Amino acid sequence: MASTRTLERVRRLCLALPEAREALAWGHPVFKAGTKTFAAIEFVDSRPSVAFRLEPLDVDLLLKRPSFFATPYGRGLWVSAWADGPLDWPLVTRLVERSYRVVALKRMVKVLDGTR
Repeated sequence: MASTRTLERVRRLCLALPEAREALAWGHPVFKAGTKTFAAIEFVDSRPSVAFRLEPLDVDLLLKRPSFFATPYGRGLWVSAWADGPLDWPLVTRLVERSYRVVALKRMVKVLDGTR
């Protein structure tokens, strides 16, 4: 089972991004940039997972890794990682930021890049 510490770490990564906020949708936490969701913490088949909104090419590449799976509602735009085992934190950190960049407004990305 994913530890509370693991889920809190994902939460901190998401909420550290400019104007990111947490909401509850479909019974689980989601993270939004503006009105669009870029990540989610959820249970799939009774297992904890983290879902990322990415470009289709990134989704395809990640699906080749054993700890990733197609997010059930993803329409090819989402990929999830199981969170009940060890996570590759440098990769998760990059995926959170990449997901954010996919949906964030240009002004949010500028703040992220430090070029206000």
